[in-house]
Formats: sequence, C-alpha cells, structure tokens
Amino acid sequence: MSNPKPEQLVQIDYRPPSRDWMNPAVEFRRGTFCYSAAAKNLEYLNLPNPREWQPFDKDWKLPPDWKRIVLEGMRDRLRKFRSFRLFMDICVRCGACADKCHFYIGSGDPKNMPVLRAELLRSVYRRYFTLAGRLFGKLAGARDLTEDVVKEWFYYFYQCTECRRCSVFCPYGIDTAEITMIGRELLNLIGCNINWVLEPAANCFRTGNHLGVQPHGFKDSIDFAVDELEEITGVRVEAPINRKGAEILFIVPSADYFGTPHYYSLLGYLMLFHEIGLDYTFSAFASEGGNFGLFNSHEMIKRLNAKIYAEAKRLGVKWIVGAECGHMWRVLHQYMDTMNGPADFLEVPVSPVTGTRFDHARSTKMVHLCEFTADLIKHGKLKLDPSRNNHWNVTFHDSCNPSRAMGLLEEPRYILRNVCNHFHEMPENTIREQTFCCGSGSGLGTDENFEMRMRGGLPRANAVRYVRDKYGVNLLACICAIDKATLPPLLEYWTPGVEVAGVHELVGNALVMRGEAERKTDLRGQPLELQEAVHA
Repeated sequence: MSNPKPEQLVQIDYRPPSRDWMNPAVEFRRGTFCYSAAAKNLEYLNLPNPREWQPFDKDWKLPPDWKRIVLEGMRDRLRKFRSFRLFMDICVRCGACADKCHFYIGSGDPKNMPVLRAELLRSVYRRYFTLAGRLFGKLAGARDLTEDVVKEWFYYFYQCTECRRCSVFCPYGIDTAEITMIGRELLNLIGCNINWVLEPAANCFRTGNHLGVQPHGFKDSIDFAVDELEEITGVRVEAPINRKGAEILFIVPSADYFGTPHYYSLLGYLMLFHEIGLDYTFSAFASEGGNFGLFNSHEMIKRLNAKIYAEAKRLGVKWIVGAECGHMWRVLHQYMDTMNGPADFLEVPVSPVTGTRFDHARSTKMVHLCEFTADLIKHGKLKLDPSRNNHWNVTFHDSCNPSRAMGLLEEPRYILRNVCNHFHEMPENTIREQTFCCGSGSGLGTDENFEMRMRGGLPRANAVRYVRDKYGVNLLACICAIDKATLPPLLEYWTPGVEVAGVHELVGNALVMRGEAERKTDLRGQPLELQEAVHA
C-alpha cells in the first residue's frame, strides 16, 4: 500500500498486536521507510561503513565488530550526556505520551508510542548497563542486541520527527527526541543512515547549502528575485552578497531561494529590508541556515553550524538575523553557542530601526526575523495594507522547533493579525506548545516513505480541515522550510483547497513601499482584492 488512497489510509486499527513487543522483527514494506544513504555521501562526510545496501535487503553488510561499536557508542554517550542516562532510568511507562505522537495516531502501531519507541533502546541499555538487566534479562525488560534489533531501531527511529510533542505531556520531562537522536547516532556508527539526511549534509559541506547550489547559482537566484520584485512593485531593491562591514548577516534556508512556496517569502524579506534601509548582507559561503546534522548526530550539528559563525567573523558583522526555518532556529538557539561559541566577537542585537535591544539573544547574537518584524510593526515602522491579503483566509501552523522548542508563539501571530484581515486559529489542543507536526520533519520529507508521511501528518491535516470547513480557511501560514515543502502534498492529500505560505510572503503582500507602482497582484501573481483602507 505504498500509494494508498485517503479512504484506505484512514482505516487505522488501534488494537494491540498479539506479538510480544520484545520481538524485534519488522516488515520493510515500501511506503513506510526511507532509503539508505548512498556510499558516496558517507565517504564525503568521512562517516563509517560506506557501502551499497537497502533496508529491505537481508544482509545489511554491517561491520564484523558492529555489536562492540554500538555498545561502546552507547557507553560513551551515557558518560557524555547526563540526560541520556536519566531518560533511560526514570520512565515509569505511565503512558501519558502514548496517544500524543502523530505517528501512533496515524498508524496505530504501538511501537510508535513514544514510550515504546524509547523502550526499544532502553531494553538494550538495561541488558548491558544495569545489574537487573544482566541478572534477570527479559524479566527485567532487557533484550540482547541483535541484527534484528538494529533493523527495528532503524525502522522506528526514522519514524520519529523529533518534534517533542510527547515531552510536553511527560510528567518526568523525558525528551524522546533526544532518545531518537542518540538512537540515530548509534546507527550512524555502523553506517545505517538515510540518504534524505546525509545527502543534504554532504551538499552543505561541498557548496554551503543542502541543495548543492554553487555560489554563482546562489547569486543568480537572488538576482532573479530582485528582477522579479521590480516587475511586481516597480521598486529596485538591493540584495548584497558577501559585503564586508555590513551591520547584519542574514541567514536563510536554501529552499527560500530555490523552492516554492518558500521563494515568495524571500521576496517578502527583500522588500522589508529595502523599505527600512537595513544594512545587511547575504553570504554565499553560509548560504544555508538549516542543519541536517540535527537528524544525524551532535558532531554533525557542530560541523555544519560552524560556517555561520566563521562567516560572521570574516564579514565583520555586528549580529545575525535568521529567516523562516524550523530546525535552523533550534540549532542556533540551543546548540550554537555551546558547540561553536562563544560569539564574543559579535554584539548583543539592537534593532537599528526601533532601538529595541534583544537581550534574550545575548549569547547567540542572533534574532529570528519574526521577532525583528513584529518589533517593527509594534513601533509603527511599516506601512501595511492588509486588504492586499483579502483573497487569503489564513490559519497558522506552529512549526515544532521554533514554537514548542523555542517559544516563538506570539510574534508570528502578531504579524499575521497586522497583515491579514481574515485569520482563524485551529483548535487549542493542536497549536502552540501542543502543535501537531507536519509528519515529515527530521529528514523524513522524502517520497519513498509517502504512506508513513501521510499517516504522520494526519492529525495536523485534520485540524486544518476543521478550520477550512468552519471558516473557509484557504491558506496555512508557517515559518519552517521543511513545513513549506511537505505541507502542500499533505494538504492536497487530506485537505484539498488549502495552500501553504510563509509569514513574510504575507508581509510582502501587505507592505506599502515608498515609490511603488500600483499593485495589482500579490507576490504569486494572483489578482488582489482591495477592499479596505491602508493601515499605517
């Protein structure tokens, strides 16, 4: 059932299976798993055991001493990360997280309950690192590490988007996303990875961004956007690249200049910065804010992230602004200063337009664009005409990493309410800290696992369907590059008639620029429906 129809996929059986959960056997059925990483990408990244294989092969061509490698890797991480040992020990299997995972809701597979997914790793921990497990084995919930267990880990740890929704409901604060990260790291030690994570990582090393766009291609894309904006608005904006001495380094995900609907947000960024006269620069070296290392290993996070700090120092900027991207924002605010800092050569961000000092960014020296734009609107620095978005009836998807992980909840909503006349929230238990994931994050936004992506995205699509049917919503706004890529096929599958956009696309639509020509279309070229007066 790799290409099932919605009416087939929605038939979910939640009855517990008769087979004992300790049995690790899994069926690699097409549509439910991701393909393995190509050997060339492992070689480029200098990762272990590069070879040609696929998950449905009987022989995974593991190293001869694979078991020792995994157990030593687990021992090392138990010593290095106190949280890992804590999460292995304190779970009481209360089940508070069980029905909170979108993959369990969409599949009915008990091993997609966060508690049981973690137990797949915890059972091996017990067997080799606890006295009870060594003495009593299965009676203590311990399992031997076998090749079938490795295959089970691969199957289920790549059915977790590390969205952290389960952690919101855990009475002990266990972060199953961290357990998934460790599980993937252990698989990485023996060369069991997926291509949709490692190819973007390899591209990032080779060209500076996930898509493999070379510096001249990056410049061509930005120049094309500048030309198109002049056609739409009549205003010629500047988009400096690699300009030394600029006040601000602006970091975007590569999808913004090479994907749709991301590109329309890029147009919005360029319009905004021109209108306020921002002294900024792009970088052709740090042409990627996203960090697929988050889906592979802590070491890969550090390696990919370093280029942003290096480029900030080379260009001599004062501070950094980050565009709309989910995992970029979590990496930058939860890992950057620890892994690649301190950023003592940068200044605490201060808006050159409003004078607002962003003290919460004093360690990373980086501000999210939504914070920056919301501050401009609050201080009346932008002239906005919300009627230019009247053809959109908007709701907002809280992207997991900036919202649940980082608390960026009110700023995007504040912006939307100022640039749109028609905004409706989805049900409370599906937004903000409790937001449902798109079902395709953490490197799972590929085509070969289409069935599982649609299953994982079902809860989010249901909430969108609710506001579509009740309020006539036809646009889902978000601030994550992965969401912008994966939500369109999800909504087309479950909730037809709803488009996807970035928040700053809507800012660009509403922004009244000095010297602009009469605006007849939005940034997508669609006719405007001007019905209400301009808001200053």
